[in-house]
Amino acid sequence: MSDRIMGGLGLLLALFFIWQATLIKESFISDPVGPKVFPIIIGILVGVSSLAIFFKPDEEPEWPEFSRLFEVGMTVAVMIAYAYALPLAGFVVSTAFAAAFLSWRLGTPPVKAVIAGVTIAVGIYVVFHLILGLSLARGPWGF
Repeated sequence: MSDRIMGGLGLLLALFFIWQATLIKESFISDPVGPKVFPIIIGILVGVSSLAIFFKPDEEPEWPEFSRLFEVGMTVAVMIAYAYALPLAGFVVSTAFAAAFLSWRLGTPPVKAVIAGVTIAVGIYVVFHLILGLSLARGPWGF
């Protein structure tokens, strides 16, 4: 029963996501594919996955204990905080904190998690901003 509920909720989320993607305004100077295609593809994949969960539920689903659900909730909270921090702190700083926290929660020792977070943030910045020339959120320090 719980798998069917999750599948139904996932399908509703996918439909909402696709609907929101169709509302994206396109610039008069955009590539032939446009900004709507990628979010719509993601929505379709989520929808198909949700349908699979809905129509082929697990016979005996095992729900994680409360501590694991709390971890998932904290991860969601970090990702929401990350979205809010991007325009304020910039891409590199926000990504370094989020990646360090997530690395730590995945079992990396704290010092190594900080190193991983900084490495991930700087690596993505170098590839996407410096090499590919894509615009990333600039913080008060210009990066």
